[in-house]
Amino acid sequence: MAEFVHLVVVKFKEEVVVEDIIKGLEKLVSEVDSVKSFVWGKDIESMEMLRQGFTHALMMTFGSKDDFIAFQAHPNHVEYSATFSAAIEKIVLLDFPVVAVKPPAA
Repeated sequence: MAEFVHLVVVKFKEEVVVEDIIKGLEKLVSEVDSVKSFVWGKDIESMEMLRQGFTHALMMTFGSKDDFIAFQAHPNHVEYSATFSAAIEKIVLLDFPVVAVKPPAA
């Protein structure tokens, strides 16, 4: 079964302290075993017209779609979702099974 990715591209509200939101996400993923990996970054290179206002990308990897579904229902995720949602100005979510063309080096 293929790994499953939860990709979030977001623009936070101007008054939000992004570091606090990221710390909350880091705490969340450390508490939920079904999350295999979590990476994030702030865009520093894209031209504004291509960025369309989005500033951050967050990506969680799961062992399977079932693990992702379990994460969505996890009480810690449900609780943190309210905090995260309140911080968002706009968002794009993509959830997909991984198709590995060039897997990461071991």
